[in-house]
Amino acid sequence: MLTALEHFEIKEYPMPEVGDGDILVKVEGCGVCGTDAHEFKRDPFSLIPVVLGHEGTGEIVKMGKNVKVDSAGKALNLGDKVVTCMIFKDDPDITMFDLNKKNVGGADVYGLLPDDDVHLNGWFSDYILIREGSTVFNVSDLDLKSRVLIEPCAVLVHAVERAKTTGILRFNSRVVVQGCGPIGLICIAVFRTMGIENIVAVDGEQKRLDFAKRMGAEKSVNFKDFQGIDALAQGVKDAFGGHAADFAFQCTGSPVAHANIYKFIRNGGGLCELGFFINGGDATINPHFDLCSKEITLVGSWVYTLRDYVTTFDFLKRAKAIGLPMAELITDKFPLEQINEALQTNLAMKGLKIAIINK
Repeated sequence: MLTALEHFEIKEYPMPEVGDGDILVKVEGCGVCGTDAHEFKRDPFSLIPVVLGHEGTGEIVKMGKNVKVDSAGKALNLGDKVVTCMIFKDDPDITMFDLNKKNVGGADVYGLLPDDDVHLNGWFSDYILIREGSTVFNVSDLDLKSRVLIEPCAVLVHAVERAKTTGILRFNSRVVVQGCGPIGLICIAVFRTMGIENIVAVDGEQKRLDFAKRMGAEKSVNFKDFQGIDALAQGVKDAFGGHAADFAFQCTGSPVAHANIYKFIRNGGGLCELGFFINGGDATINPHFDLCSKEITLVGSWVYTLRDYVTTFDFLKRAKAIGLPMAELITDKFPLEQINEALQTNLAMKGLKIAIINK
């Protein structure tokens, strides 16, 4: 339980009653997201006290008599491994196979729920109670590390689907990915599973750029090697053999990075901005030079649709099949008792993906 800024406490509560439509899950693991780090550091959502953790997975240990299948129609039984997506309440516009473009940004999520008399509302816990009406998916055919990565991977599956709506992103596209934290690295992996190969990664940390190449980036550009945006833009162009990018993916939370990325893109190219899950501040661009005269097609991406979640399961299987080192994204594992250390490690950017793995 996060009880104060930068302070979790281990608390014990009675096991809750499991209703006819509820599922009790014994938590096996949960990834630490940047959103968890923001809440740990600043509580921007005013949730304290709160049980965080929304990238979790675990095993069904008890279920109500009315629970038969998951949100995709797959059978559920005791012992099955599951993940949750969102809690949609009574929104008729969000359904499993509805092809509309509505994402789940207005829904609730386990791990960002206000505390209540149940308390087991997040995945940073030994148990979580999945309430009736929630989304839940049977992912027993995936290993633990893959299951922990489902939620962040869904963010990238959704972003690429958004980019595809422009009609610009194709097999032979030159794609630049700015920011090689977990989100940028997964972005590169999604491209490789699609068959896109001409990828340039941009970051300021050489270790992350090296990992980007293992994920499938053909070239990398360290922005610390360049003085000014014009020199950096030329460096990206040189990496593409003298061409600007057809499509750019902006995966950082830096307004300066957003302002810079337009310079990497050719006339008539595309841009997907997915780095700002929370308000990171204003970015300054010149609408004439950066957007209008170049006729850039810009799409924003935020979280995912319910359908993207199911697509993500297949993405993870495909990534593993072609040898991408997805599991190595999880560089640091902590037991629940060391959750404060885990969040501090995330804030210090000492690893790639931090995860809580229960004993």
